[in-house]
Amino acid sequence: MTFAGQTQTKSAEAPKTGIGAYLSAHLREYGLLFALIAIMAFFQIVTSGTLLRPINLTNLLLQNSYIIIMALGMLIVIVAGHIDLSVGSVMGFVGALAAVMIVRWDQSLALTAVVCIATGALIGAAQGYWIAYWSIPSFIVTLAGMLVFRGLSLWLLGGESVGPFPREFQSIASGFVPDVLPGGAAMAELFGLRNFNMLSFAIGLIAAGLVVWSGLGKRAQNRKYGIEDEPKAFFVARIGIVALALVFVFFKLSTFRGLPNVMITMGILTVIYAFVTEQTVLGRRVYALGGNRKAAKLSGIKTERLTFLAFVNMGALAAIAGLVFAARLNSATPKAGFALELDVIAAVFIGGASMSGGVGKIVGAVVGAFLMGVLNNGMGIMGVGIDYQQMIKGLVLLAAVIFDVYNKQKG
Repeated sequence: MTFAGQTQTKSAEAPKTGIGAYLSAHLREYGLLFALIAIMAFFQIVTSGTLLRPINLTNLLLQNSYIIIMALGMLIVIVAGHIDLSVGSVMGFVGALAAVMIVRWDQSLALTAVVCIATGALIGAAQGYWIAYWSIPSFIVTLAGMLVFRGLSLWLLGGESVGPFPREFQSIASGFVPDVLPGGAAMAELFGLRNFNMLSFAIGLIAAGLVVWSGLGKRAQNRKYGIEDEPKAFFVARIGIVALALVFVFFKLSTFRGLPNVMITMGILTVIYAFVTEQTVLGRRVYALGGNRKAAKLSGIKTERLTFLAFVNMGALAAIAGLVFAARLNSATPKAGFALELDVIAAVFIGGASMSGGVGKIVGAVVGAFLMGVLNNGMGIMGVGIDYQQMIKGLVLLAAVIFDVYNKQKG
């Protein structure tokens, strides 16, 4: 009886296996990806294929570039257990500073870029100092910053728009990487197209190959250390879908004008921040800080300095986004960046970050930003009014937060 009882207990406690059980356990991680695919499929159907046309895909990337750049920094701030409400105003202020330096003071583009990024970092340092070393809540400090830098933008521009910018500066956001590889004409003839950017397509193939190589390497490493990994069938399907999606998107871009310059910037920043947060000691310390601040401090982590650096980084990225935004708009306006902090924060939370800190991934923030971008773009193509768009985005954000709370209670 005893042995039978023990056997029954073990059987009852045996973990469930299979794709369904794995997805249930990792719903937070993969749910967003499935949601993005479903939303894109829906808008592709209801817009009669307009969503995935090359010109619209390019516009989608350009329209969301500055959101994605700021989302990278916002994720680190939120993972560390804080929030930054000033990023939209800082972005607008830096764009105004760039316009004044280039258009009014006739300064070089290189000097302007250095000064603007340094200014953004100094703004982040000023806010981070009070948050990290004086323990003033980040909500209050950055709310004050939002008002201050919105006012400074108005003062700096004198209440009027300043522009246009030189073509070289505009190319930051609206330029494209030139095709330096042969074979574009042959590919265009093969597919019956007007032109074909071979470099763009080659980068897409390389990116897809890197995704497959990285996935196989991580799976082999997990097996080596006995870490539970996803079922083989699901792994093959996931890697295959992501790789094919990359090839498809890059192929579409190749048939229009190729890779936008800003996409290279976004790609490099995303890879760097993903590596730092997932593969370095610094990244692990940020997650430890957000997970349990007191425990992190007792373990020897310099929590104040880490918090300070998180806001410095956020300020620098907001400055880069400000340069991109101003270049895309071809002018600086007093209302630039208004309420954009809400889109950035929403992208991070929708991407899987936790309100209490310690949870979230760079890739999730990027996917969250694209999901919001696809919603905006798709509803715009359908002619949905801005009032309904705002309501739908609000409900999506609320659903993401409810999902986060549900997962915590379930765990």
